Amino acid sequence: MSAATLTRQEAMEPQKPLAAMTRPLLVVLPFLVLLLAASLLPDWAVQVPKGWTIPFVDWANMVFDHLRDDAIFGLFSFRDLTRGAAELITWPLAFVEGLLVSGFPDIGIAAMPWVMTAGLSGVLGWYLRDWRLGALAAGCVAYMAIFGKWELSMITLSVVLVAAPIAGLIGFGIGILAVKKQWFEALVVPLLNVLQSLPHFSYLIPIAIFIGVGHKAGAIATVIFAIPPMARLTILGLKGVAEEVREAGKMAGCTRFQTLWMVEIPSARQPLLVGVNQVIMQCLAMVVIASFVGARGLGHDLLFRLQALKIGQALESGVAIVLMAITLDQLSRAAAHKEPSHLAPDASPLQRFPFLAASLAVIAASLLLAAITPYAQAWPSELALSTAPFWDALVDWITVTLYDPLQYLRNAMLLYVLIPIRDLFQSIPWTAMVALVAAAGWSLGGFRLAAIVSGFVLFIAFAGYWERSLITAYMVTVAVLLCVMIGLPIGIWASRSERRTGIAKLLCDTFQTFPSFIYLIPVIMLFKVGDVAAISAIIIYAMIPIVRYTIFGLRNVPQEIVEAGITSGCTQRQLLWNIRMPLAFPEIMLGINQTIMFALFMVIIAAFIGTKDIGQEIFRALTFNDAGKGLVLGLCVAFMGLTADQLITAWATRRKQKLGLAG
Repeated sequence: MSAATLTRQEAMEPQKPLAAMTRPLLVVLPFLVLLLAASLLPDWAVQVPKGWTIPFVDWANMVFDHLRDDAIFGLFSFRDLTRGAAELITWPLAFVEGLLVSGFPDIGIAAMPWVMTAGLSGVLGWYLRDWRLGALAAGCVAYMAIFGKWELSMITLSVVLVAAPIAGLIGFGIGILAVKKQWFEALVVPLLNVLQSLPHFSYLIPIAIFIGVGHKAGAIATVIFAIPPMARLTILGLKGVAEEVREAGKMAGCTRFQTLWMVEIPSARQPLLVGVNQVIMQCLAMVVIASFVGARGLGHDLLFRLQALKIGQALESGVAIVLMAITLDQLSRAAAHKEPSHLAPDASPLQRFPFLAASLAVIAASLLLAAITPYAQAWPSELALSTAPFWDALVDWITVTLYDPLQYLRNAMLLYVLIPIRDLFQSIPWTAMVALVAAAGWSLGGFRLAAIVSGFVLFIAFAGYWERSLITAYMVTVAVLLCVMIGLPIGIWASRSERRTGIAKLLCDTFQTFPSFIYLIPVIMLFKVGDVAAISAIIIYAMIPIVRYTIFGLRNVPQEIVEAGITSGCTQRQLLWNIRMPLAFPEIMLGINQTIMFALFMVIIAAFIGTKDIGQEIFRALTFNDAGKGLVLGLCVAFMGLTADQLITAWATRRKQKLGLAG
């Protein structure tokens, strides 16, 4: 049955929605019964007794203690091994940092002048796309010098330039092995799912134990955090290679090794380069957070300014991070879409290598300028521009002028919305939540899915952090609902024309490049610290996927179905709500799924400004180097996200199959 036929039939049968409501009611019925009867239930059915708590934290700490202290074969401990291996990264870090900012004093070589770095960035952007990207890259680099953030920016950039290739190569190798060995894929894919769902801070505590605290520890954490997206996109890309392409390679006499490197990998070029882009962005996101374990650079400066509530100076560091993120994102995207070019056989060397010639010209001109004036080598600090006084004045103005209305809004949100919802969530019996996810899993995927999602919730319940998890769930739920209420109309509006879609995608791309800590600055300015500020930051960060997926879903409804609706006399409103939205809803739900994952990441970051959920406990574990607690708490957050992911993905898949849209 075609999607067009199905949609018309659903519109002609008014009893169908009632039938469609039966299954969801049966799913939520056990939950509602247990929730409403909570006062009648025994205490053990409402709150997990302390005697029932499984000592996951103690078990994890036993493993960490063994790896840290006990020698392997009587020679050295796992910590000795990891710290020895970590020393290897200090050499490329020192080299790149010396090249960009510190120079090589031992041999009397200065660092690259800032005008050279800006000029080469411009040439690279010009080569990868056009002069506009070149101007953007050069301008962003120049900002870092002129606004006094050069040294911090180059230290951060050096970590990204070292960590991204290492993470990319490791992820690429894991992906190839997973595609070639089914047993390894079955082992590694669930692990990648968990790793991509873990909060950033859960990576930091084991790093602090096994590597130590310092700049190299931050670099190692950045590498580990960026591996999963490259591995997943390598698997996706290689599995997406058409079988006839592989057969053509075999018929041409390629060995298995030649088929991989000369046929499959070139055919999967686009997904692999998208993976490179994701690795770079993950590295930049993590290198900011890695300041908690001693990574130097912009992240450490931003963290220090935020802790001191120096909003203006923090915003300047934040702008430098954002500009670096935009530059790296646009350059890597351009590289992913760049096609090979062909020149005439009689082309001159200048025609063959124009960008190499331009790069050599930039290097020569920069060295000449640096010899003439020290301003070209390093922008003097006394001439550095600053917008901090403006932002500080703006904060003071907001505090004085808008204090009363903002306080009224903040207090009203707390008293009439957030506190009642939080109390409701904290009253949910753990048995009711297990019943809800089990019933949903059974309905959508049978016994296997029900067992998986129930296992996730049972882990959270018996780990001893049920109350904290409910507070996290309340904050994520409120934030996601508000994201949907705001983002869905924006996505619908943007999907109506190419121009609106282009504007919305540009804004989404821009906001998605912002490191998560940046979103804390405006909400602190407006709402100070607390749940209102935290949820506001989550909304800003997590609204991007729902907008993006709504646009994608509505604009990819099969045109023949839309034309059938127009032929049937549907108005634009009827086309939207009776045809486009039902068919786009599976994609929109996947956007909500991503919004939930984004919200879970951000709710941990938001603990920095005064929440009382799992994020606060993770910060406490980081403070005391409690690796077991940090890991278990991170798994609680990951399992919350994976529960939503498994259920929503299963529903979207079934719905697409029902509508005849499954690929």
